[in-house]
Amino acid sequence: MKFTRESLYRFTPAQVIVFYYFLAIAFSFLLLNLPGVYKPGVHVSFIDSLFTAVSAVSVTGLSPINIGATYSIFGLCMLMIVLQIGGIGIMSIGTFFWLMVRKRIGLRERQLIMVDHNQYSLAGVVQLIKQIVVIIFLIELIGGTILSLYLLKYYDTASEAFLNGMFMSVSATTNAGFDITQASLLPYFNDYFIQTVVMILIIAGAIGFPVLIEVKGFFSRKVPHFRFSLFTKITTATFGLLLVWGAVMIFILESFHSFKGMAWHERIFTALFHSVSSRSAGLTTYDITQFSEATDIFISSLMFIGASPSSVGGGIRTTTFAIAILFLINFARGNDVIHIFKRQIKLVDVFRSYAVILLASMMVMTALLILLLTEPGVPVVALLFEISSAFGTCGMSLGITSDLSIVGKVIIMILMFIGRVGLISFLYTLGGKTNKTTYHYPKERVIIG
Repeated sequence: MKFTRESLYRFTPAQVIVFYYFLAIAFSFLLLNLPGVYKPGVHVSFIDSLFTAVSAVSVTGLSPINIGATYSIFGLCMLMIVLQIGGIGIMSIGTFFWLMVRKRIGLRERQLIMVDHNQYSLAGVVQLIKQIVVIIFLIELIGGTILSLYLLKYYDTASEAFLNGMFMSVSATTNAGFDITQASLLPYFNDYFIQTVVMILIIAGAIGFPVLIEVKGFFSRKVPHFRFSLFTKITTATFGLLLVWGAVMIFILESFHSFKGMAWHERIFTALFHSVSSRSAGLTTYDITQFSEATDIFISSLMFIGASPSSVGGGIRTTTFAIAILFLINFARGNDVIHIFKRQIKLVDVFRSYAVILLASMMVMTALLILLLTEPGVPVVALLFEISSAFGTCGMSLGITSDLSIVGKVIIMILMFIGRVGLISFLYTLGGKTNKTTYHYPKERVIIG
């Protein structure tokens, strides 16, 4: 153990976090292959089992197997444990258990927590973890209880209703997208109560843990002169605008296609639900293979953006998208700084945003080129949709996951992993330790455009 600790100290916090997520995948793979996990007579290949483990840790939801038909009740419980590890975060779960056994949280552990949750300061990170775990578990418990009681009208026994209600709550809150109905939420297409509860759970998981904590602080009134942070303001505004914009665009694009013949309220709820879910969750209330290619490409862009930082979701994240758009607006106006909510955005955050967007775009295009070679005959739009879903840890699919080749599944697993770890951590993992510049060369302008 001493050797292991000394070895880990030679790596950066970002590299250690990536290593821990690899361990989480290995641990999850073992959990999902314990005796009694599968239903009698069911066999799952190594690659499909590993794919499911990666998908669960990254809370993506893509799977080459049928979850409901494959796993026993014990297996579904193991899967929910893995979803908690992936959704809340490996360092959050680890820290929570350290606190339970009264283990001292040292400087190194605090650095890892800071990196895992994209924090800029060590101050208050342990308290942050306590609040994250309590809030998420409370949300899942309340959501699971409401859904379980309501689902009694759909199932013959209370145990079935409880299992489906709790699994639906965990899957929605962690934005995992797994389901045990074998049809996602299509059986509840006209049940707007279930759809509303699930949408609230999805948003609670995707909007960002710091936002939930600040909202809790606002309503508790324990802090005098409470003020929401710039992060919360940008995240909430961007999240809300993308949600509305997504719903409007899906409504318009499909009104002349698959929504023909639907009642107005069915169109609104279908568009709204898939706008919410496409950002990270992956649950569906409608057969998305019926969507037009224009809608598929638009949803792919929503999945590419993903959820908020320090949340259960992936993608480039909402703040990255917001800062990039704000920069373009201010640049077009001739401004050399970005002002928003009476605050100025630091230039380094603009650099980070465009670095993430550039790297993410390169990864998606590279993955698309590889899959075009390894998956002949599969439509380009379907491949782009699958790739965006993996990177955004969304889990929506046009039905090609189980038909992918081994190489294709490996590419999707890599994208799911990077989407969960985060591109900033991934970049720091490749870059290693930061070297401070001790000298500067003369500056010179370069012709652009």
